Amino acid sequence: MRFHFLKIAGCIAALFVFSGCGGDTRHRVLISTAEQRMVVLRDGKPIACYPVSTSKFGLGDRPGSNATPLGSLRVKKKIGGGAPAGMVFKSRRPTGEILVPDAPGRDPIVTRILWLDGSEYQNRHAFGRCIYIHGTPEERNIGTPASYGCIRMKSRDVIELFNTVGVGARVIISDSPLRPGL
Repeated sequence: MRFHFLKIAGCIAALFVFSGCGGDTRHRVLISTAEQRMVVLRDGKPIACYPVSTSKFGLGDRPGSNATPLGSLRVKKKIGGGAPAGMVFKSRRPTGEILVPDAPGRDPIVTRILWLDGSEYQNRHAFGRCIYIHGTPEERNIGTPASYGCIRMKSRDVIELFNTVGVGARVIISDSPLRPGL
């Protein structure tokens, strides 16, 4: 009986670690849809601030809405490490095509992907909806709502973010302005 208990407990522990629980607990990412701005905290202290672009379709988590979900989420997967800036991703795979910022007529996901998973009922569909923090070639639109639900960043900024935060990092998306001083 004891052997089975330990074996079962070992499996539970393995599933807990494998599911992405834990991970990066030092970093937190705060995103204000009101300000179209992101602040990255390390151990509670701001270390970086970036302009972003959230959804032009508003806020929410309903599948098919193209809205940006609110609340507490986590970075579940990171995709694209080492890819050159401007690398186009289709279905989370690099295509080999590289776009320069503001390439005319093009709006794919580029450079890096941080795939978000909702931590609350209000954003429970985020992972299935493929809500990412990712690069965009439409850098001229950063700072205004222009996405289809994701959080868009300039390529150089998303590379810096990707290299800073790890899987498990908490991401809080709010429709309120960020606290003064952040």
